[in-house]
Amino acid sequence: MSIEAKFATRVAIVGLGPIGRKVAEALDRGIDGLVLAAVAVQNPEKHQAFLSGLSKAPPVLPIADLVDVADIVIECAPAALLPEIVKPFVSKGKTAIVLSAGALLFNDDLIALAKANGGQIVVPTGALIGLDAVTAAAEGKISSVKMVTRKPVKGLAGAPYIVENKIDIESITEPMKIFEGTAREAAKGFPANLNVAVALSLAGAGPDATTLEIWADPALTRNVHRVEVDSDSARFSMQIENIPSENPKTGRITALSVIAYLRKQRAALRVGT
Repeated sequence: MSIEAKFATRVAIVGLGPIGRKVAEALDRGIDGLVLAAVAVQNPEKHQAFLSGLSKAPPVLPIADLVDVADIVIECAPAALLPEIVKPFVSKGKTAIVLSAGALLFNDDLIALAKANGGQIVVPTGALIGLDAVTAAAEGKISSVKMVTRKPVKGLAGAPYIVENKIDIESITEPMKIFEGTAREAAKGFPANLNVAVALSLAGAGPDATTLEIWADPALTRNVHRVEVDSDSARFSMQIENIPSENPKTGRITALSVIAYLRKQRAALRVGT
């Protein structure tokens, strides 16, 4: 083992969907000071070809065993698995990168656990824009935060809110507002779709003071998020149009956001908070 490898930060990934695969490939190609130590997946056989194609295939381990071989875990899994993934790492003062940010609102004990043990939960910028500005504004007083999300119809299919309210989104022929409420309510009704709204709320005014509209638009091919913030330091608005990944619920830029965060860990120049 080289000296570089010996002192590298070890990274584990849970889930090899569009995000997990992109991050695994980036780590395999090389990110300074980091190494892909292991992965955890529900069906190892399904991912055997992908893992074999990496220059150094990582071991596939149960989620519970990852904490023994890694310093950072990246959660790219269903939201229901969040506590199982995060708890062992933050309990030992390690880092968990969380993509299912909405699930944090219903597992806030994990934040207290991280604080008590010197661990850290990281919510990357993901598919949003301007979280640095929102975080800075939150050091003062934020008066209001509003987000309007417009998505292709198929990107909202199967969401609990859609199912429970018997909304036939497949029959929508023009833009339709299907939800208006708080980020906390959105996290419950759209757990796979609105992690960006929760990230925004955690960076700024909180999940109960961040308002959200969700529109289904059959003419769209991209996920569009517009945010308006009013505070005592600045008033600003921002919009991003994300190209969906292989999973229509997830933008391609989400994986790139995780990779960018990982690169910052040993970067000689670090831009942004």
